[in-house]
This record gives sequence, C-alpha cells and structure tokens, in this order.
Amino acid sequence: ETHRSLDLSPCLWFVQRVVGSMKYILVTGGVISGIGKGIIASSVGTILKSCGLHVTAIKIDPYINIDAGTFSPYEHGEVFVLDDGGEVDLDLGNYERFLDIRLTKDNNLTTGKIYQSVINKERRGDYLGKTVQVVPHITDAIQDWVMRQAKVPVDDDDVEPQVCVIEVRQDEEREFLRVTHCLVRDVQPSATGEQKTKPTQNSVRELRGLGLSPDLIMCRCSTPLDNSVKEKISMFCHVEPEQVICVHDVSSIYRVPLLLENQGVVGYFCRRLNLPIETKPRKMLAKWKEMSDRSDRLLEQCSIALVGKYTKFSDSYASVIKALEHSALAISHKLEVKYVDSADLEASRLQEEPVRYHEAWQKLCSANLNGVLLLRRIVIPGGFGVRGTEGKIQAISWARKQKKPFLGVCLGMQLAVCEFARNMLDWKDANSTEFDPETEHPVVIDMPEHNPGQMGGTMRLGKRRTIFKTKNSILRKLYGDVDHVEERHRHRFEVNPELTQHFEEKGFRFVGQDVEGERMEVIELDDHPYFVGVQYHPEFTSRPIKPSPPYLGLLLAAAGRLPGYLQKGCRLSPRYGLMFPDFSENRI
Repeated sequence: ETHRSLDLSPCLWFVQRVVGSMKYILVTGGVISGIGKGIIASSVGTILKSCGLHVTAIKIDPYINIDAGTFSPYEHGEVFVLDDGGEVDLDLGNYERFLDIRLTKDNNLTTGKIYQSVINKERRGDYLGKTVQVVPHITDAIQDWVMRQAKVPVDDDDVEPQVCVIEVRQDEEREFLRVTHCLVRDVQPSATGEQKTKPTQNSVRELRGLGLSPDLIMCRCSTPLDNSVKEKISMFCHVEPEQVICVHDVSSIYRVPLLLENQGVVGYFCRRLNLPIETKPRKMLAKWKEMSDRSDRLLEQCSIALVGKYTKFSDSYASVIKALEHSALAISHKLEVKYVDSADLEASRLQEEPVRYHEAWQKLCSANLNGVLLLRRIVIPGGFGVRGTEGKIQAISWARKQKKPFLGVCLGMQLAVCEFARNMLDWKDANSTEFDPETEHPVVIDMPEHNPGQMGGTMRLGKRRTIFKTKNSILRKLYGDVDHVEERHRHRFEVNPELTQHFEEKGFRFVGQDVEGERMEVIELDDHPYFVGVQYHPEFTSRPIKPSPPYLGLLLAAAGRLPGYLQKGCRLSPRYGLMFPDFSENRI
C-alpha cells in the first residue's frame, strides 16, 4: 500500500446468528474504492483459515448491473472470472488469492441480481398476489441469498465453510446495511498530518440510529495510530481499546494478515464468535511471514513491459500484475512493471505527437537500472476494441524479431497470430474480424455461439480444458508435463482453425487445443527463447505460493533461468525460495 491522504477504517461487525455452526463476519468501508476493504476482508479470512477453519467470502455491491461483465476497466478495474464463468468484482480475486479457494458467481451479490430474482418470483406468482416491497421481500431475498451461499464449499476437500466473510459498501443501499448490520468509519487527517477522529464519531452516531454497532474498528493510516487517537476513538465510539485496530501502510499487502494477528485479532475472534480454534502460532502465517520477509530482501530486479490500452488505471490489469509479482517472488526478483499505452506505439502517434511516440518505444525496448541498459520483456494482456491494436502488433513484432521473452494473453495471443500472418505468411491485411470484418485473411474469427446483439454473459466464459498436442512444448513442461490443464476463459473471438496449417509450416505451433480440437488454446514459436500465447487467462488462478506457469515462464526467461529450470524438471534451487511444481505442503 502506498501513502494515502485519506485514512479509512473499515469496521467489522460480527453476527453470531447460528445456522448450523456458521458464523458471519461483515466488513464495510466508505464511498471511495481502492482503500483496502477487500484486503481487510481477505486478511481476516486468511488468519481464520490459518487457524484450521474453512472460510468463504461474499462481496455485496449496490450497483444495478447483474454482474461485472459490461464494466469499463477505467471505471471499475478488471473483470475477474471464476470457474463457473461468473464475471465478478476484482475483490473476489483477492479472496481467492489470499485464501486459495474457488468461488462461484453467486459469491458476488448485486442489487441487480436481487431485484431480478424478486421480480422473477413476482412474475411466477410466488408472492400469492401480495404487494412486493423493499421490506420484507428485498431484504428477505438478500438474507436468504447470503445464508444459502455461505454454505457452498469453496475448498478442494468439499467441506462446508464454518465462517463467511462478507464485504459490503455503506454508501448507497440501506437495505443491504439493515440486513448485514455493517458499519464504516472514516478517519481523515488534517493538512498537517494530524489524525482526526471526528468523522468516525459522526458516522458511528448516525448509524447507531439504525441499531448498528461495530465490534472492531480497523483504522487505515499511513503511520501507526497514536495511542491518544486510539483512546479517543475507543471513548467516543463506545468500544474497548482492543477493538480499535491500526492498519498502517506496510511494505506488502501480504503483511496485513500478520499485522492483524499481532494486534490480537485472533483472540478477539475466539471470544466474540466462540470459534473452535487455538491461539498458538500457526504454520500458514509463518509461511506468509517468510514470504513477506523474502520480498523485502530482494535485490535483483526484473523489468517487464505491459503493453495495453487501459494503462492509466493499474486495477485494469490487477490479476496480471499479481501473477507477475507471484512469479517474480518465486525466483527472488523484484518486479518492475512499465505500463506502455499501445496507441502510443502506432505510426499515427508519430505524426501527431512524435515525442510521446519515441518515449513509448524507449519505454518498451529498454530500461536503465544503475547505469546498466536492460532489454525489456513483454506481456500483452486481454482487451476488447480496435483502439491500440496496431500498436500491440508492433510490440509483438519487435519481441519476435529481437527474440525477447513474450507472453500474449487472450487478445495478446490473437494479435500474435495476426502479426505472424502479416510478416511471415505475407498476408498483409490479415486481421481479426472484430477489427476488420472485410479482411481477405480472417485469421481470428468470432465464435459460432457468440451473440452480438447482447453484450453481457455471451462470451466463452469460465474453466475449460486445454489438451496439449505435443510433448515438445515449453508450456506443457512448465505445467508439470501434464496432458491437459484447466484454466479460465473470457473471449468472443478465436483463431480460425481452417488456416492453422499455414502457420505450422513456418514454425508457429498450436501446441494446445480444446477437447474437440477445434479451438486453438496455446501457441509457441520455434527458435525463440520464450514466445508463448494463451487464449485463456492464467492470471486468474495464480497464487502467492503457487504462481501461474505461463507467467513464471516469462519471468524465468526474463532472468535467463528458463533453460536451467526446465533441465531440473521444473524445480527451483533452494536458494531461490519456492520449489515447484509440488505445492502439497505450501497450499494456502
């Protein structure tokens, strides 16, 4: 977390309502996004899971959208995709990464989903002619949804969860607050840096009118909370001092669970919720501390250029960045990501703004670290729309010709196909029909099941199986020399299977395909250190102690260690920290 001018204190409100042995922990924050509510919720779940409990998580959003599928990345950040094809808020990615769980689309609850379900019931006559109102019908629907979803297993052992962590915003829908009994506190510093408590007091006073009281107030601040401020919050918000938790800026978000544990949060959970856990040191948090300590000690640096169209908002590529971070940590390197706006690489930019054009190409091609010139490595993530695609193709061409490590994800893979067709097959107009419906060489086409008349939920979504067609594949080896993998998809277009033989003849290999052998899933280029494209989104299943193989391969190639890694059977030497691919003792 970086320094923030606004400190916020997401608060926890514990509901000891018993449904079997289920306990609910609710986390809420203010009107501003990105201040840490998701990390707090994830960290709470992490320390409980470290105690041996089965934990699930639910995110409640007040918007009318049915799901996050049609959101603009500039407004909401990335759209995170789940195994079942659910397009959800990016915070569910934090839950999965921290807790190493598999959620479903119903773990993201929106106003749109609730109202749609209630209206459908009304149309069927389920309410027997009664007037349908917010209270009790909407509030009952929310409560029933949460209680039902909290019981759905999310771990590999298929055991029903014991604790459900629920994140909800305060600002828009009071019926959500009434049902979940959540509470938020704002703590704003003055211009001099003094930590102020008045906003917290006012918010507590206002929401006490709804019968809501916090159990824990977690104060987000750039520096540790002064004792006087902590005592003031305790006095005026009617909580004990131990219920005021300081969550100050730390070197890594993975230190937040450790920060909470050090302030006695586990003990408070035990007493307040009567949880069947011991307060002795926990093995899983010890692994987190080891991982965080190693991250702070890293000296070597690896530079990656992320070429995209939403580069002004880093949350647009949140999972991609996390996957790169996981892989960099695995090989004991600091990660340096340079965002390159793909539109700035295009010839039209040279005519309009030549300085911006040359700066973008310099950022793409090289980095100067301590006087040493380093050539960059490139990742091109997914995206939609024609803007910036020609710039991405130019970046791919540079990486292919200069033999620089390259990873193309979803659209990145499709554009790699376009680039190779133009420059190696001499199909100068080769393109995707998404961008040029009239092209004579449609190397990327829309899928038969795609419905262009409706945007939401019409893509190929969720976990699908990819079959490796050859044993001589870098990516197959990175996955542990398996016959197939299952990864998450989100796309409307695919490589034209009728033209693939022309590519294969030139060393551009489609080494992974779907179960039917009709859709191209993985590409690799002969005589190149690492030129890989995947139709799926491997970043969605990357974990801090189990990085995604395609991203790990990119970082290994960038560090010059990929050949040695492959020769050792895809295992890192002990001095580099994590061991792969056996994660049986390192699962979070």
